[in-house]
Amino acid sequence: MQTECSANELDFGRAGGRRVVADFDGGMVSSDAGALLLGATDKAIGLVDRFAACFRDLRNPFFVVHPVKTLVAQRVFGLALGYEDLIDHDELRRDPVLGVLLGAFDRGSAAPEPLAGKSTLNRLEHAPDAQRRTRYHKIAHDGAAIENLFVDLFLDAHGKPPREIVLDLDATDDPLHGHQEGRFFHGYYDCYCYLPLYIFCGRHLLAAKLRRANIDGAAGAIEETARIVKQIRARWPKVKILLRADSGFCREALMVWCETNKIDYVFGLARNARLEARVAEALAAAQSLSEAKAGLPARVFRDFLWSTKETWSRRRRVIGKAEWTRGEANPRFVVTSLRPDAWRARELYEDLYCARGEMENRIKEAQGDLFADRTSAATMRANQLRLWFASMAYALICALRRIGLAHTQFAAATCGTIRLKLLKLGALVKISARRVKVAFASACPSANEWRLAAARLAHARGSPA
Repeated sequence: MQTECSANELDFGRAGGRRVVADFDGGMVSSDAGALLLGATDKAIGLVDRFAACFRDLRNPFFVVHPVKTLVAQRVFGLALGYEDLIDHDELRRDPVLGVLLGAFDRGSAAPEPLAGKSTLNRLEHAPDAQRRTRYHKIAHDGAAIENLFVDLFLDAHGKPPREIVLDLDATDDPLHGHQEGRFFHGYYDCYCYLPLYIFCGRHLLAAKLRRANIDGAAGAIEETARIVKQIRARWPKVKILLRADSGFCREALMVWCETNKIDYVFGLARNARLEARVAEALAAAQSLSEAKAGLPARVFRDFLWSTKETWSRRRRVIGKAEWTRGEANPRFVVTSLRPDAWRARELYEDLYCARGEMENRIKEAQGDLFADRTSAATMRANQLRLWFASMAYALICALRRIGLAHTQFAAATCGTIRLKLLKLGALVKISARRVKVAFASACPSANEWRLAAARLAHARGSPA
């Protein structure tokens, strides 16, 4: 029998008495076929529809090829799949799975129509405000509506109101490598950067506010927190709210606002000579304990009322951690509104305050896995919208993890791991007159978790799996 040969085949030797050859003739194959789970997640929580409703399209509808909803979905799904730059979409626009997901597929077509390219998406991201609209930028967005959507997604994720929630606040650096609007040199981070403010509740992202770097780290925290708390209490009037943050947010105005609005707080408190003097005896005791344990770290806690000389309006409860470690003192302090009978000093510091470190992992996911720090546009308005797109991609993957991956090996996985194991899957796309079949590899290592997630998401949106 005559063997099949092609001039384009690449020869890789022999195996089992057969030639090993390769060629790019497999047909419609996608390396992002796991994106079907993103589409199912979106249908379960309605993220894209609600996000697209925050945009206003002033283009002539007779000449529109790609609706705003498709543009928004393409950008959010692209970020979730690891495509950080708009130029990536010049190739991604031809992906058959994304084409099917985003509706670029007519019944009589043999393949999905191409999605939007980088130029169209660029005009979406760089849309100016209403006063500065140009000929080529006619899609505006409502920033307030987008901010409210993050909180709505958080509220909708709960079947019933929780008794208490903890809101974590933190600021981080967003390094800049160009001459973007609003860039400033930050001495602590030793670079030109933005200083975005993040607010999380557990894994839920409630706010991502882009800010200039020439401000106090707590600037705008009251306004953002007040907006979020108002929205939460409108739905959950009886929920107890606790604010948690490091010493960068230990400001008199924020503490007074919390006390006025019946919100508890626990903030880090920068140490000084007066505070260290209050725990001097405890430090000596911790040193003795450490020496008695052959140099192992030792901690002694002190609980006392304290006030600054000028900036605080009243005395407040302060917890002092007198720690002796590696042969030297390491005192730390927090200030809180929580009562001693509710939280003892050690438990408050070790179990409640130190848990805020998890928020830094969430920021790493948003910036490292979903490119929230990809703020290379010229204007702050465009960069803020980029931050929101990345944040929506984060919210989408978090919903996939919460709904579809609970009690699996990916229940606590990062966004990057979920992308690698469940979304970046190769598959052959077969299109017939009656159906579109996405055929995954039979030996896919995560097939069981993928099937389970798909079934759970189908149940969550009320349709058969």
